[in-house]
Amino acid sequence: MAASTLIEDIRLTRRVPRSIRKTVLPNGLIVLTESMPHLRSISMGAWIASGSRDEASEINGLSHFLEHMVFKGTTTRSARQIAREVDTIGGNLDAFTGKETICFNIKVLDEHTSQALDVLSDLVLHPTFTPEDLDREKGVILEEIKIDEDNPDYLVNELFTQNFWRGDALGRPILGTRKTVSSFDQATLFNFYRDRFAPRNIIFSAAGNLEHESFVAEVARRFGELAPGSSQPIPRREAPVSTPHITLKRKKALEQVQLCLGVPAPAISHPDRYGIYLLNSILGGGMSSRLFQTIREDQGLAYSIFSEISPFRDTGSLCIYAGVAVDNTRQTMELTMRELRRLKQEAVSAGELGRAKDQLKSNMVMGLESGSSRMANLARQQMYFGRFFGVEEITSEIEAVTPEDIQRLARDLFRPEAMAVALLGNLGEMKVDRSDIDC
Repeated sequence: MAASTLIEDIRLTRRVPRSIRKTVLPNGLIVLTESMPHLRSISMGAWIASGSRDEASEINGLSHFLEHMVFKGTTTRSARQIAREVDTIGGNLDAFTGKETICFNIKVLDEHTSQALDVLSDLVLHPTFTPEDLDREKGVILEEIKIDEDNPDYLVNELFTQNFWRGDALGRPILGTRKTVSSFDQATLFNFYRDRFAPRNIIFSAAGNLEHESFVAEVARRFGELAPGSSQPIPRREAPVSTPHITLKRKKALEQVQLCLGVPAPAISHPDRYGIYLLNSILGGGMSSRLFQTIREDQGLAYSIFSEISPFRDTGSLCIYAGVAVDNTRQTMELTMRELRRLKQEAVSAGELGRAKDQLKSNMVMGLESGSSRMANLARQQMYFGRFFGVEEITSEIEAVTPEDIQRLARDLFRPEAMAVALLGNLGEMKVDRSDIDC
């Protein structure tokens, strides 16, 4: 591709040991590649930098609905033709919708790069959204909503989230509701598509056995036709304020009580992010974590108990999940509070922190062993940081975290007044008040 057709072509290998390159097309679309010549495959994805939290309440679920609809046919291919073409080249075509992104991706052998890119770009650029397909897909997604509503793990998470981010789009379900999904029509879908699928809002990333210049030329030949559109970014609301709550939902049909207990946490790019990852690992991030050892191994109260971080562009949460018998619920909560207090009152030992660091570093390295994970990593780092972090840089940040940092973060995060809890199951006459979640 001629250099004059590019706005920017930046080599990033000085920052990281990975062979990463970035090009910005004239219409504003970002193309990222990582060359992995030892692979025989290539993974590529079109990432839309907005998701369900960028929807108005009356169109909740439209991002996910749109993700489904692009597979129903384009101006040149039917849904059946898309499936046959992908199967013919042995590809794996997929998509997903999150709170802050929509992604369409495909993985193929490197010899099929051009064909795969042609199918993927056609999906993203030329969907038809026919009324007949739209009506059929409404039924599919309404069934998907029913499946999730039958899943206690999903339900307790939604119960917690909707009340934790009360009144904000971050608290609404990605799938939408029966009411909103049933209301979608072709005009609404096309208007949303034109607004979201603008070059300023798209990152195209790829990793595998590829050569940057020739790959960019192929992407530009297809996506270069996309008009720049408005130069204004998609409006972002202010970061939501979490709502401390105690929510109990009685469901007699369940054998277990599903518990979700959480606190607000910093955004994904916060300077303390590695300390928070380590704190989470120590608390409930694995089989050696404090919650797993205390509640499952020592007391035998739960089969599954863990903690996880959900970071977003401007806020986040750290939550603890468990499934227990109703008679064990209160003791599980008491032991959980005890572990949170201990993290606040006592510095973790150097040995325990060292194990957490080794676990985090291993997970990070192993998580980048495939072309698909590298492709996703490229897009996410661009989306949230605008730059790329190498393994050595991340490792250095992890090693710099001290026991005092962990204790400081525990004190900042585990504040009783900020804590929220949701319980779902055959609760009987159980009552929970704020004294039960005082750490």
